[in-house]
Amino acid sequence: MVVEKEGARDTWLFPVGAVVALLAVAFGAFGAHALEGKLDARALRSFETAARYQMYHAVALLLTGLATAQWPHQRATRVAGIAFSVGLVAFCGSLYALAFGSPRAFGAVAPVGGISFMIGWGALAVAGVVGSRPR
Repeated sequence: MVVEKEGARDTWLFPVGAVVALLAVAFGAFGAHALEGKLDARALRSFETAARYQMYHAVALLLTGLATAQWPHQRATRVAGIAFSVGLVAFCGSLYALAFGSPRAFGAVAPVGGISFMIGWGALAVAGVVGSRPR
């Protein structure tokens, strides 16, 4: 029988954050060099916004991974990690899709991602406040 260490269920946060950051750099470089002249200005702005927010929230996943290691009993860190992940897929994914010509209605997914990002930051703040209290 394998016994899972408390907090071990969220060990994915830091490595996933690092991979998401790596991809943000790659996508940013791709957008700056390979897409210039191939996408119109609006589509290129959407792509650049997606890459920028992807990097911001890759850092958020890294911080959440560190917070989980610091406060392994905080449920709020798990909420933050899930919310940031949903936000990355919904917000960044919808902007990348729009940049490559998906139907404009697909842009309605972006606000769901933005709300997920806000939930993630709020949950991370709660984890910090609750986790740093003396026991």
